[in-house]
Amino acid sequence: MTDATGGTNATSGPGGSGADDAEVARRVRVVLVDDHRMFRTGVQAEIGETARTGVEVVGEAADVDQAVTVITATRPEVVLLDVHLPGGGGVEVLRRSASLMADPDRPVRFLALSVSDAAEDVIGVIRGGARGYVTKTITGTDLVDAIFRVSEGDAVFSPRLAGFVLDAFASTDAPPVDEDLDRLTQREREVLRLIARGYAYKEIAKQLFISVKTVESHVSAVLRKLQLSNRHELTRWATARRLV
Repeated sequence: MTDATGGTNATSGPGGSGADDAEVARRVRVVLVDDHRMFRTGVQAEIGETARTGVEVVGEAADVDQAVTVITATRPEVVLLDVHLPGGGGVEVLRRSASLMADPDRPVRFLALSVSDAAEDVIGVIRGGARGYVTKTITGTDLVDAIFRVSEGDAVFSPRLAGFVLDAFASTDAPPVDEDLDRLTQREREVLRLIARGYAYKEIAKQLFISVKTVESHVSAVLRKLQLSNRHELTRWATARRLV
């Protein structure tokens, strides 16, 4: 296991020393999955200059259904996967892509790229089959390096998460599957944590780039699924599970 900052600088291509070497180095075909178009555009600008980076972006998707369709059609080596997506989140993309990950000849490998470093998000996608998890603070250079490492079968994590992941899976104290929490989508979990931390609906809407009405809908869904009556019960529920 490596962290995302270690090893050879992949911007010149594996084993290469510059743009000329990258031209002949092995290339990695990548699909970007994120529900924020501007973020996808930024990532494309950072890593998508194939002659320089060796990364070829072959598709993009903004939700679960689009992601599964694009991944199945393009069969990339690596998928950069956001954890929080409309339609069920990154875990649902992984579940529906299980046969592609298991292909012995052309496996599709997943690298989570998320703003979240919450324990349940990290453990959820790793259990789902992702080969690594890096946060959106990663530099373009380190992201290219992580993509190549994942394409080769390595597990890659942002430095702050590497020790946590090792501890979680190596110890008997690994977080158990929580059936109640599993009923919630990734976005509902995110809203749940912010509500439990005392954020107002308007503050949540601003932070998640969604409308207040959408926040209200998510809160109603969370209360219904968890059989709770109000945000005070919700806060107690989240605090008891150390989600706050």
